[in-house]
Amino acid sequence: MSQQGYVATPPYSQAQPGMGGYPTGFGAPPPQSHYGHYGAPAQPFAPQAAGMKFPKSRTYFRQVSSSFPTFRYPPLPADSAPAMSPYGQPPQRPYHSMPQATPPTQQITNQMSAMNIGGYGRFSDTLFPSPNPIQSPQSPTSSAAPQPFQMSPPTPMGHAPLSPQGPQLPPLSACPPMAASPPVGVPPMVMPNCQPDSLSSSLSVALAVGSYGGQVPGSQMAGPPAGAFPGAFPGGAAQMAGPPQKKLDPDSIPSTTQVIEDDQVKRGGQLYTTNLRGQVPPFVTTSFSVQDQGNASPRFMRCTTYSFPCTSDLAKQCQVPLATIIKPLASVPKNETPLYIVNHGEAGPIRCNRCKAYMCPFMLFIDGGRRYQCGFCNCVNEVPVQYFQHLDHMGRRLDMYERPELSLGSYEFTATLDYCKNNKPPNPPAYIFVIDVSYNNIKSGLVKLICDELKTLLDQLPKEEGAEGSAIKVGFVTYNKILHFYNVKSALAQPQMMVVSDVAEMFVPLLDGFLVNFQESRAVINNLLEQIPDMFSDTNESETVFAPVIQAGVEALKAAECSGKLFIFHSSLPMAEAPGKLKNRDDRKLVNTEKEKTLFQAQRGIYEQLTKECVNQGCCVDLFLFPNQYVDLATMADVPAHTGGSVYKYSNFQVQVDGQHFLSDLRQDVKKSIGFDAMMRVRTSTGFRATDFYGAIYMNNTTDVEMAAVDCEKAVTVEFKHDDTLSEDVGALIQCALLYTSISGQRRLRVHNLSLACSSQLSDLYKSCETDALINFFAKSAYHAMLAQPVKVVREILVKQTAHMLACYRKNCASPSAASQLILPDAMKVFPVYMNSLLKTPALVGSAELSTDDRAFHRLSVMAMGVEESQVLFYPRLIPVHSMDVASEAVPSAVRCSEERLSDTGAFLLENGQCIFLWLGQACPPDIIQNFFNVPSLAHLGTDMSSLPELDNGHSKKLHSIICAISQQRSSSTKMVIVKQKDRSEMLFRQHLVEDKGLYGGASYMDFLCYVHREIRQLLT
Repeated sequence: MSQQGYVATPPYSQAQPGMGGYPTGFGAPPPQSHYGHYGAPAQPFAPQAAGMKFPKSRTYFRQVSSSFPTFRYPPLPADSAPAMSPYGQPPQRPYHSMPQATPPTQQITNQMSAMNIGGYGRFSDTLFPSPNPIQSPQSPTSSAAPQPFQMSPPTPMGHAPLSPQGPQLPPLSACPPMAASPPVGVPPMVMPNCQPDSLSSSLSVALAVGSYGGQVPGSQMAGPPAGAFPGAFPGGAAQMAGPPQKKLDPDSIPSTTQVIEDDQVKRGGQLYTTNLRGQVPPFVTTSFSVQDQGNASPRFMRCTTYSFPCTSDLAKQCQVPLATIIKPLASVPKNETPLYIVNHGEAGPIRCNRCKAYMCPFMLFIDGGRRYQCGFCNCVNEVPVQYFQHLDHMGRRLDMYERPELSLGSYEFTATLDYCKNNKPPNPPAYIFVIDVSYNNIKSGLVKLICDELKTLLDQLPKEEGAEGSAIKVGFVTYNKILHFYNVKSALAQPQMMVVSDVAEMFVPLLDGFLVNFQESRAVINNLLEQIPDMFSDTNESETVFAPVIQAGVEALKAAECSGKLFIFHSSLPMAEAPGKLKNRDDRKLVNTEKEKTLFQAQRGIYEQLTKECVNQGCCVDLFLFPNQYVDLATMADVPAHTGGSVYKYSNFQVQVDGQHFLSDLRQDVKKSIGFDAMMRVRTSTGFRATDFYGAIYMNNTTDVEMAAVDCEKAVTVEFKHDDTLSEDVGALIQCALLYTSISGQRRLRVHNLSLACSSQLSDLYKSCETDALINFFAKSAYHAMLAQPVKVVREILVKQTAHMLACYRKNCASPSAASQLILPDAMKVFPVYMNSLLKTPALVGSAELSTDDRAFHRLSVMAMGVEESQVLFYPRLIPVHSMDVASEAVPSAVRCSEERLSDTGAFLLENGQCIFLWLGQACPPDIIQNFFNVPSLAHLGTDMSSLPELDNGHSKKLHSIICAISQQRSSSTKMVIVKQKDRSEMLFRQHLVEDKGLYGGASYMDFLCYVHREIRQLLT
């Protein structure tokens, strides 16, 4: 943690610099409303839900029963302590009247030493034992009436920001004691007695069970010197000499690695059966197997909470988003049963006549099996004659366990011609490889690298299980300012080139021989791939086109009457005279202004039209970019981002350094399972509905999610809103149906069903939250909002909503505790570290030092991510490898993602799903360096190493096995980066240490907790 003390900023409504690390991130919101309608206007905290009883008048510091306290902080009488401002803060006095100041780190140490988190839900009274505990005098009671909340809840993503709120608080001079709180009915964690520093006067007195401490008299606390770090609150006292600074124990705040490890110990290696409504699955980081017993596997669907509130008022009160993250074609491990394919013949799948939901375990059969009641809309339907079956004594069909659609949560139907375009069966899809052969790509060796790889890679095109070969056809195009098409018909001795120089009116010059079966035309294709690098070796053409390239691909697929994918390998801003010509609009002066959003908006016109054409034809675009400078990635990646495609970026590409990483990405991209020409519909039971969709998708209306293609890595995040009251007895039902064309050209329907619990108690909702799914939703909704609102406003709303969710828990669910404690729901105790990490991502951090293309790339990458990918991106794994047990097969336990965990004599792996860093301390023992690299010391290592040699010793084999295990867990390939301590390349590594202050702005985890705690206390008064 940083050496400055924490000084919180004023409330958002004050136009002040942001909190330490966010240079302008937490200033005043703009005067006008920004967000569009997001469900309903912001409401003040609603009255407590029915069934929650509150005492009419109870003072906070009195001995209280286990019922909920009313949150009021009574003033202290004059003789009990010096006059205190609200929340136990000392009064503001002129700087020179202070008797003595405490150094900032000492202040935080004094305050945080009383924190009680270590047990995570268990009693813990031995964290900070004190030889002479001070018993605090109890405050006198007050009979004042309970105060209502004076502040509206924060605007969730999409609402208009609120007008300025309540009075400004004095700066929060110390971090709060905290507790991860169980729901009501479970005894709260208690903070052990500890001896406060004599100089500290904030409310950090020890608490015992059932008793609430008062304040300790003392001096005014000093903050860090003004300007000690960017965005600091001005006016703090200068740093003064004091006693030696005591190092704060970082284990006193919730640890993500500990939470992950606990879940692995508790649920790892177990069989998770999906037979219960609303059960919370193991974390995405936990290794487990799934048995489908009526609800979709968490590999396909994960929710932000598995217990929905019964009413919209409760949902507005807690502000916890109700959403599910759906990965419809997710890969299933080999030890789990693959999805069954059900074929109902020409009759097609059985559906509800009213809402069109597909037959599933939620349908109730009645009238002896002749009719069934839809679980989604309650409509009673006739059972088709050919589908009839008698019922048993429990009212279940006798063939229930013989039919996947009646007993499983996920399955597929074979679609009939009614589900096909023009009522004709689709043709197998095609892959078209489109290579930029301009000067840069030829000279860098990229074109030769691609051509050499394709000779072997095309043998591994995806195919249906059991099929002999792939049905996918392939075609080839090269381009610079003009396009070259190739005839590779198997009957030819040599490939033929056809040139289209009129790029304004794009057409495909040949039909027969352009898209071919690779096995049949192997000799001609290999001949072509040999010739392409030599054909353009003398080129001087550096200008390129881009939109006509996509247009050509769409036209070729239209002519062949099939769907497919374009693999485009491109390197520069398309500035040649042609449709879709782009200009450099990279203006970093716009960062942190109202117009910053324009940097992330695609240039409209032809690219918008191309997106529509691609989606209609089922043409997915995958873009491999090799830029040396700005390429307007926001515009160039717009078509891939709306057609289910992927974008890969290799800045300043060098074959020796980046070649293997690129080839790994290309191999995985070509080989992965995929569906084409897809349409997805999410249906729900009565009382709520799907309202917002985020992902690599295209939407022509409010319900149909269209994707030119969807692969096993793509996820769609869906948000729900109430439109009526939900029943606790029935629960909330969700059905996701995906219609798509398989790689063999078969039209299929994949159905996923999930049943969630409903409750009128907010404690049930908080108990069943999933932090990893929550942060996936918040990231996508924030990155979507960035296109319409200033980034600064988006950041503010994220923090306000975080504070509001936790304040609502504190008020409605937590057991009574001192005002100075930060109470976190057990299921969300590490949510603040993920939220703070999200605020420091390249897209949201708002720094002119980061390239616009990098920020746009990060934003687009996250929009299509599933929960597994976003979890490790926002909290990377930091694994010590200098002390690993070479005899063990297990991956060593990760440590907290902070600089404090690094040691000069150690070696650490850090992985975030995109990169793997091997960090080497400057005093790393020579024997470790010898074992890993076969060189005598760290000084002998080159600065540009990008690969790890495979050596014949235990340490090297163990390190490679760890990297291999990590790679197998990730859906995309990871780049290896070797970093030496204090090298210039270490900057890149350090920006992933998410518990520390951000390199480009952004608070440390500790500072962020203090800030959120202050916001919560303001909401509660």
